Amino acid sequence: MHDERRRIEERVERVHNQRVKPAIYAATVPFEVEAWQAPGEPVPFEEAAGAAYEPFAMGTPWGPPWGTTWFRMSGQVPAEWAGRRVEAVIDLGFVGDWPGNQAEALVHRVDGTPLKAVNPLNQYVPVGNPAAGGERIDYLVEAASNPDILANDFAEPTPLGDVLTAGDRPLYTFRRADLAVLDEQVWHLDLDLQVLRELMVHLGEHEPRRHEIMHALDRAMDALDLDDISGSAAAVREVLAPVLARPAHASAHTISGVGHAHIDSAWLWPIRETKRKTSRTFSNVTSLADEYEDFIFACSQAQQYEWVRDNYPHVWARIQESVKKGQWAPVGGMWVEADGNLPGGEAIARQLVHGKRFFIEHFGVETKGVWLPDSFGYTAAYPQLAKLAGNDWFLTQKISWNQTNKFPHHTFWWEGIDGTRIFTHFPPVDTYNARFSGEEMDRAVRNYSEKGAGTRSLAPFGWGDGGGGPTREIMERARRLADLEGSPKVVIEHPDQFFAKAREEYPDAPVWVGELYLELHRATYTSQARTKQGNRRSEHRLREAELWATTAALHAPGYTYPYEKLDRLWKTVLLHQFHDILPGSSIAWVHREAEAEYARVAGELEALTAEAVAALGAGGTRVFNAGPYDRAEVIRTSAGAPAYVEVPGSGSAPLAAADGAATGSPQPVTVSGRVLDNGLVRVEVAEDGTLSSVYDIRAGREVLAGRGNLLRLHTDLPNYWDAWDIDKHYKNRFTDLLDPDSVTVVEDDPLLGAIRVTRSFGKGSTLTQTITVRAGSPRIDIETDIDWHEAEKIIKAAFPVDVRAAHSSAEIQFGHVQRPTHTNTSWESARFEVSGHRWVHIGEPGYGVAVLNDSTYGHDVSRTVREDGGTTTTVALSLVRAPRIPDPEADQGRHRFTYSLLPGATIGDAVAEGYALNLPLRVAESAGAAEPVVSVAGDGVTVEAVKLADDRSGDVVVRLYESRGGRARGLVRTGFPLAGFQVTDLLERPREEDAAAAVAADGAVEVTLRPFQVLTLRLRRGE
Repeated sequence: MHDERRRIEERVERVHNQRVKPAIYAATVPFEVEAWQAPGEPVPFEEAAGAAYEPFAMGTPWGPPWGTTWFRMSGQVPAEWAGRRVEAVIDLGFVGDWPGNQAEALVHRVDGTPLKAVNPLNQYVPVGNPAAGGERIDYLVEAASNPDILANDFAEPTPLGDVLTAGDRPLYTFRRADLAVLDEQVWHLDLDLQVLRELMVHLGEHEPRRHEIMHALDRAMDALDLDDISGSAAAVREVLAPVLARPAHASAHTISGVGHAHIDSAWLWPIRETKRKTSRTFSNVTSLADEYEDFIFACSQAQQYEWVRDNYPHVWARIQESVKKGQWAPVGGMWVEADGNLPGGEAIARQLVHGKRFFIEHFGVETKGVWLPDSFGYTAAYPQLAKLAGNDWFLTQKISWNQTNKFPHHTFWWEGIDGTRIFTHFPPVDTYNARFSGEEMDRAVRNYSEKGAGTRSLAPFGWGDGGGGPTREIMERARRLADLEGSPKVVIEHPDQFFAKAREEYPDAPVWVGELYLELHRATYTSQARTKQGNRRSEHRLREAELWATTAALHAPGYTYPYEKLDRLWKTVLLHQFHDILPGSSIAWVHREAEAEYARVAGELEALTAEAVAALGAGGTRVFNAGPYDRAEVIRTSAGAPAYVEVPGSGSAPLAAADGAATGSPQPVTVSGRVLDNGLVRVEVAEDGTLSSVYDIRAGREVLAGRGNLLRLHTDLPNYWDAWDIDKHYKNRFTDLLDPDSVTVVEDDPLLGAIRVTRSFGKGSTLTQTITVRAGSPRIDIETDIDWHEAEKIIKAAFPVDVRAAHSSAEIQFGHVQRPTHTNTSWESARFEVSGHRWVHIGEPGYGVAVLNDSTYGHDVSRTVREDGGTTTTVALSLVRAPRIPDPEADQGRHRFTYSLLPGATIGDAVAEGYALNLPLRVAESAGAAEPVVSVAGDGVTVEAVKLADDRSGDVVVRLYESRGGRARGLVRTGFPLAGFQVTDLLERPREEDAAAAVAADGAVEVTLRPFQVLTLRLRRGE
């Protein structure tokens, strides 16, 4: 047989694209269209319905950036269309095929009921099937003219990312608004051809099945009358029916498809636009559910459900009905799909608590899995936290984006830092926006790592990265691929069903231990530093507000615990932990609003804390310690004078002295030239402003092996994704800042000494650092104030330490992870920038050093061997970046933060000082409480949260964990009569699995924890 592949394939392609597709709609009549441009922000339907509309012609430009145009459309179904499938077809002037980042619209009936959205790949609205001839159709269409931020493929900065800079030039040209008859035979023929063509080209040239399909397509083209596509479509489908009916091989891979619409809660659009995106997408989904009984849609992010509930009651009612019918599957159990590295431990716990509770309360559904397809790496604390919230499985896809190494598994057990394991899956289709194309089906099978052991994988299908969701075309593809030779089998089912089947067939799946590190998007630990600082500050302010509110509720008659306010503030902070807000990868508008929200949250939490402290009564000036450990340190009084105080963890103490001469003060600080000495450490500042020496007097050894606090300005232009990525070549070009404007002693007091270094550099940037040593503490604080005006740069602060550290330890949620300092393998080499929370620790047997921070997450740790044979291990903190895409002004302006060097530190010291740096002591006029609400005796047992139970029973909830990486035993005592206790899960429900970890002990609770174990105690108050 002659090889005619080229002729046949080109023939089919041309006829399909040029003749079949244009014939899908058999007849059309135009709507009459009028328009009204809403001024400013979006308006309610009622306001738009009463507005004054003007005639609008097709081909007219419309829509300024971020604007809203309402279109009134009126039409009449021709009498001769009676009994046929009639649809409204609307093309707003769509660009490309991505529905998430351009014009979108929600179509309403004139009574305000939302019907369905339209976007580039979903332009129809059902009118009737069958339609009534002569029927009048009237719609009000809310069209959003969101700019295409990716129009230049992220090649250059754009002012379109903020309504303040975007201008008002119309972005789109309206192309079409018609009533049309859908020719169902032609539409189905189009789908038959799509599926067979794509399957054919992805089968090997040696495969008989490929040639069978090819010749069937050739015969089908012979059967097609090019002058009567509609009339011959049924006959053509009969020709193709036999090849579509051939069943899949018995060993064919099974793909569990579940509908999905990845709606970023903010990204290339602001939060206000996401609220509308949810209504559009969820209208589409519920409409599709009416057409396809076998359709199942998985949807996460309780925050988005709440937006719909509050703003679109009709859509909310349709969601509730779909859940009851089993077609809508709430998943994920989190408030939003949060970043997987940066939120604190208690914040991730609250993400799970608020998310799961929402689904239980509103749908009677307890979600069983964590659904995080698009976060930029995942903390090793997740398995334990997920299980403590009642989850059985974990799903993500993002690790397939690795730049260097291919992750070895798709189905596996993920083991966290405490030993907890959770069943985990990465869809080998390598997308959470699948459409069941031939290329995707081929990739899923080729890519699947578990061949020979597992036989199934999951594919979230539907248009996403901004919404849209599944379409009827994707559902039709799934039906054709349910049992088709040459393809994997597709079954539509709930994710819980997939995970149950996958676990049953593969119970001994391999184990991956530790973090899921994404070898890409490493700059998300640093970009938009003010957003990250707002999150860090908010997390600690929430801890403090809850602690003192609990104290006041226990000890202050008449005080009412602020449940509603704390709940609302927590949800605001949780929302801004979304995986494109907190990482710094959103447009300028998003981060501008985030900074304003963090400022509002700070103000409200300060007011709540002040109210709680004041409620404890008058009684002099006291110092309040919201941290979990007792502290003895130097503070400044309200008058600005230094004072040395001792305060119990989670408690308060009188301010004993305000003149710096308190009895029992530690050895005083001396300042001599550029040398600060407090008897514990001696710090010398060089003429160039770096630390030339840090001598640990206690250990009798020099800490540094080079310039300490070396500020290095690197060129930072990644290959792509500017706000997301930092590529390894950034290290190759840099300037060390060694020419200060001034080095000046600014504090010379027995309780503290400080030297200030000022610098000017680059394009008008300035940097001021105050290096402070306090009496009684080896911690060296470096308070930093940067006025930053660089572009495509990153500034790092490096500490070369004279220790031979085999690994670094970085704090994560409820513990820490160890990472090798060598680069023996490609996996280790790829970790050239990593995340950590309040501290990084390096050490050798017998001696360690910690670098602490109050708002920095990105860092790197490297080591080299010196000519003298010693080893230098360097910790470098990433302070500020200057990406220009998608926010051209990212990080420009003022930044204030503190980082610290802690010589002679154990892991326990790092934990304690990390809390201390992030939770400054508070001075207030108050009588305080006689005892802390809770105190713990026992090394390594750390209290993370103290609050009243969410059920308003008055019980006190305490969350604690083992923080050093070893077994720990502690005695938990209360500052109130203890009537009983219970070990609970994160949702404050009894947890029998951990019940043995706590026992009653003479009016207290004795706890025994494994390394990094998280334990939640519910304490019942006595009389």
